[in-house]
Amino acid sequence: MSILVTGAAGFIGFHLSKRLAALGYHVIGIDNLNDYYDIALKKERLNILEKSGNFDFYKMNLSNDEELKPIFEAYTITIVINLAAQAGVRYSIDNPHSYVNSNLVGFTNILEACRHYHIEHLIYASSSSVYGANTSIPYSTKDAVDHPVSIYAATKKANELMAHTYSHLFNIPTTGLRFFTVYGPWGRPDMAYYTFTKQIIEGNTIKVFNNGDMRRDFTYIDDIVEGIIRLLGHPPLYNMDWDRNNPDPSSSSAPYKIYNIGNNNPVKLMDFIQTLEKLIGKKARIEYLPMQPGDMKETYADISDLQADIGFQPATTIENGLTQFVDWYKKYHI
Repeated sequence: MSILVTGAAGFIGFHLSKRLAALGYHVIGIDNLNDYYDIALKKERLNILEKSGNFDFYKMNLSNDEELKPIFEAYTITIVINLAAQAGVRYSIDNPHSYVNSNLVGFTNILEACRHYHIEHLIYASSSSVYGANTSIPYSTKDAVDHPVSIYAATKKANELMAHTYSHLFNIPTTGLRFFTVYGPWGRPDMAYYTFTKQIIEGNTIKVFNNGDMRRDFTYIDDIVEGIIRLLGHPPLYNMDWDRNNPDPSSSSAPYKIYNIGNNNPVKLMDFIQTLEKLIGKKARIEYLPMQPGDMKETYADISDLQADIGFQPATTIENGLTQFVDWYKKYHI
């Protein structure tokens, strides 16, 4: 079976592609290798993938559909996993056009390819950021998500709406995954846990927003990959019980489904920092700052529907996950 993974040089895309190739799938990877963060890190991920076998790579922008079409012509692709996106909440405030091109235009081209090449299942990355101004905790896919607080979140909400339209019009099974603060080895240098580790090791000050009063549902990368693997052969079906008068936002009369995929166990940011300090063996120097525009005070995933449908259960504690990350960081950077 051939599986297309977009964003294959990214953090989640790398780990997923590596696991798929090891399982015997033929993985076609796409990435534009943009410079949002260190390109050298992306190239090293790709080097590992290309050495592992069962992996073909193409550098291209999804916003250019003329570059995308030959890939679908050359391979018999059964499943598409769209992880390509311009990431980052704060970056989106000053660079909105980058998000429109990558997250909206690029995703439209993926949907069109799925339509014309009869893809059996599209799995795509959404985000916990879509919950925005919601105050109901834990976040449930049954809740409305109509008040995003960042441009990034708005594009992810738009992706869910676009996917539903294609599921409805063209019967394309689409599964959206709302990721909750994914961390681990080979991670993204723009993420707080990565920056904190770097600054603590180097003896520099870390910036902690909202005076440290924040909680995050940190989810280890291996748990994320396991969840995606389990979903491959479970495309959504038509929900015959879907009620137009009382609609469930996470499903539809079309073959469409939205899941939270998180750890279901939020951690206080200051506890997270203390765990890093213990693993690194060094105290952090902290500058406390107010809440940043676009940030959310707390994320907490209700994963009950994912547990019920595929038996998903995160298995990695924050201590074990951060141990793996810090060990990798020291080998890679020091």
